[in-house]
Amino acid sequence: MANIIYGMFNVASTALLTQQKALDVTANNIANVNTEGYSRQRVNMEQNEPVRYQGGTLGTGVQANQYIQRVYDKFINAQLAESESLSGRWDAELETLEKAELMFDETSGYGLNDALAQFWNSWQEVANNPSGYTERVTLIADTQNLVNVINSLSDGLSEVQSDSDKSIAAAVDQINTLTGEIAQLNLKIAEIEAGGHSANEFNDARDMKLKELSGLIDINGFEDADGYLTINTANGKPLVDRTHSWNLTTRDNTNDLQDVFWVDSSGGEENITADIGTGKLKGWIEARDDSIAGYKTRLDELAGAIIGEVNTWHAAGNTLDGTTGVDFFTGSDASDMAINNAIASNPNLIAAALGSEAPPGGNGNAIEIAELQNALTMSTNTASFDDFYNALAGDVGSKVALARTNSDHQSAVSLQLSTYREEISGVSLDEEMVALVQFQSAYNAAAKLVTTVDEMLDSLIAMV
Repeated sequence: MANIIYGMFNVASTALLTQQKALDVTANNIANVNTEGYSRQRVNMEQNEPVRYQGGTLGTGVQANQYIQRVYDKFINAQLAESESLSGRWDAELETLEKAELMFDETSGYGLNDALAQFWNSWQEVANNPSGYTERVTLIADTQNLVNVINSLSDGLSEVQSDSDKSIAAAVDQINTLTGEIAQLNLKIAEIEAGGHSANEFNDARDMKLKELSGLIDINGFEDADGYLTINTANGKPLVDRTHSWNLTTRDNTNDLQDVFWVDSSGGEENITADIGTGKLKGWIEARDDSIAGYKTRLDELAGAIIGEVNTWHAAGNTLDGTTGVDFFTGSDASDMAINNAIASNPNLIAAALGSEAPPGGNGNAIEIAELQNALTMSTNTASFDDFYNALAGDVGSKVALARTNSDHQSAVSLQLSTYREEISGVSLDEEMVALVQFQSAYNAAAKLVTTVDEMLDSLIAMV
């Protein structure tokens, strides 16, 4: 009889401990209801092995598994990381292209279209009054305005590329920090799980850092049987292997822009820029090297054509003083285009007359230069200066619209995947409150069983 009573007492005590553990885990879930990246946890209970004796079988109660289950879906987490990488790519590209779009804004009245129109109109005014001092001074002022706008566009695009370089360098530093932290978490998780315990909080932290890392660069990752997370770059270079991490760095390329290099254990470097496929690094690199570089090339082409066409006519004309004209512009592209200082300081050197016209009063050269506005001098003689620039500005707007569409789409995909994750791993207060009541009732019942067994033991002692 005493053995049976003590057996019941053991059942009651293990039940108390098990329900207490379940209450603790439930309380932890409730406390972390708003914690980003938290995966709800669950206690798995199992029946203790019964004791068999000659008189029958005696149940020994319940126990909680030592390992606290983390409720999550590896597939959804992998999809989230991939989506975060794509979102990072389009967000970074959109951010860069929007900076360029602001420079090509033609709605303010201070854009290149207006500067070109004023420049050509000023040449027409000089043609109308080739000896007029006011018309010549106005032409110089409008030319300087055109030069300033073109120079500013070129400098602005270079600054956008420089900003991208700074973002790339900062992202590389962030990647190095994250891979180092993931390697440290690998060690903690492996040590804890090797002892049969759960490392749920560290697994959640590692998943969050993996998601953040995926937003910066495309990676391939897998978890081995020992709980270590291995991470490689898209071209197979290791970033994290068990408890060791590798760094990335940046170096100037031939265009004085930053390329990304993987650094091996001996300090050797390998350029992986071309292998980066998604993530913010891809967005910044692609916008910098393709879109912005393309805009600069086309702007240089426009400026170079204006310089060449105007200089060809102007150098063949006659000035108000009767001398042969000189180059109207100096420089060769958008970055160094400028009005000839000699002309800027002496309006009489504007060659408004053709070489065949006797000064003063000739206007044939000014007319020819003014008519360059509509001449098909660009794109293999199929477009005017205005057509060429409008196509450039339109392309800027189109690329921004495409990047914005892709960014919005990817954000919607990420939101949907996050919703799926919350349905699986997120904490529902309603469910946890029901569980809390359930475990509390079981705890109270186990406590009541302890009291009952104690009373039975007292009765048995009194009988003896």
